[in-house]
Amino acid sequence: LDPLPSSEVAEYRNQYTFFSAPNMPATRRSSARSPSRSRSRSGGAEVLLTPVSSKASSPDNADKADKAGKKGPRSAMSGAAVAKDESKRQKIYTRVFYGALMVIGFLMVMYAGHIYLCGLVALIEVGLFNELVKVRYSAHLSTIEEQVPLFRTTQWAWFIVAIYYTYGDFILDIIKNNEQTHETALYWKSNQFHSLTSFGLYSGVFVITVATLRKDFIRFQLNQLCWTVCVLILTVGQLKYIMHNVMNGLFWFCFPVLLVVTNDIMAYVCGMSMGRKFITRPFLKLSPNKTWEGFIGGGICTIFLGFYLAAWMSKFTWMTCPVDTLSMWSSVLTCEGDTSSRLLFEPGNFVLPEQVFDVVPNQIVRNFPSIVEYCDIGGSVAPCVSGKSWNHHHFEMKTKVLPIQLHAISLSFFASLVAPFGGFLASGIKRAYGIKDFDSIIPGHGGIMDRMDCQFLMALCTWVHYNAFVKINTVSVPKLLYMFKMLDEAQQVEFLAKANVFLEQ
Repeated sequence: LDPLPSSEVAEYRNQYTFFSAPNMPATRRSSARSPSRSRSRSGGAEVLLTPVSSKASSPDNADKADKAGKKGPRSAMSGAAVAKDESKRQKIYTRVFYGALMVIGFLMVMYAGHIYLCGLVALIEVGLFNELVKVRYSAHLSTIEEQVPLFRTTQWAWFIVAIYYTYGDFILDIIKNNEQTHETALYWKSNQFHSLTSFGLYSGVFVITVATLRKDFIRFQLNQLCWTVCVLILTVGQLKYIMHNVMNGLFWFCFPVLLVVTNDIMAYVCGMSMGRKFITRPFLKLSPNKTWEGFIGGGICTIFLGFYLAAWMSKFTWMTCPVDTLSMWSSVLTCEGDTSSRLLFEPGNFVLPEQVFDVVPNQIVRNFPSIVEYCDIGGSVAPCVSGKSWNHHHFEMKTKVLPIQLHAISLSFFASLVAPFGGFLASGIKRAYGIKDFDSIIPGHGGIMDRMDCQFLMALCTWVHYNAFVKINTVSVPKLLYMFKMLDEAQQVEFLAKANVFLEQ
């Protein structure tokens, strides 16, 4: 259409509603103008003219109708509001349905046995690496296909090298902890073979990567190489010890996963119900929908629920007992011979440090349940006797609790304060490349990365916590026996002599 004269535009202002449609494609049509629907261009933007035939067609009245429709019955909602409401409900149903399927599938794999759970972890790592490297691959597809040779090949080659080195080390650890496989490992010299082949694969991929660099695209290729290394750190690096968590007992794998899921759900609930009602300051610019109320409320709920969730999970030996072999068929587990694991899930007396009560007035502390007040009685400290006036010394609270529940509090703090930042990093990556989800493999949830973004750091924290506070001694009797068999005869005699001297002392 030809532009309207300014006089005609002014004449139409009282009869037509104007709204800009800058993203609408400019199409030329017949020059005949309809009295009920006309278009004009003003400054390159197309203007849609709609006759005002009723109050509902006014923008102000339409907005009011939409707002009223959202709160009122569906019969009072506009067509757009009904479609939006149905779309939102459909998304919720889809998300819940496929979420339930994932939970059922996970429980089935966990029930099948440890080896199948390790296989699931390996498949998840493959999916995570694929989704993350595909982000930049899709963004620079034209450049990669035409100019960069063996681009995807070198990326996956680096992934294979990292997986081989990481989980080869894990398999060697399993072999050392199982006396039945010692002879086979010693015959094939597994330690030397794994180190040699890992270095050989690394050297080969390194040469291929350098050989494929192109002068005109070297900066782009180096950026891609840095991104590949970063993805390997996020996935393989942080998940290096997750299979060790599985072997230490399914509790150390499932409990951290459930903590992250609990924190995610409770942060969403608290954010939806209380978001920006107490703290209006933005929480994080990378995730504008996140709120302080959701972050704090989700953390409090996670710590509370984690404390009782650990007590419930400790009732099942399938969750608490460690294993030292990978079997194709699951069997009944017992914690025989592993005193530290058994005692960790049995109740004991916990004494709260007396310094905790120094910051609370004595009149309030005396009303606490299970509190015992100690007094200074003639130079000795003993429980206070009712009806007599003695000098107060300190308060003491004893309660029965499972040791694992105290560890659960520590892990819950980490799941609430630190692990969510893995999700914030994922949000930053998606925002940087203008994508909503990393993939669409899981309807209603997106990709694997969208569901696992907070699990990386949590799995690594669990392994560190286990080795630092639970099982400090990482050398087992079978592993020590394996190392003894690797010694020559003279060294074995020397070792036994020194061991006898140590035992006599």
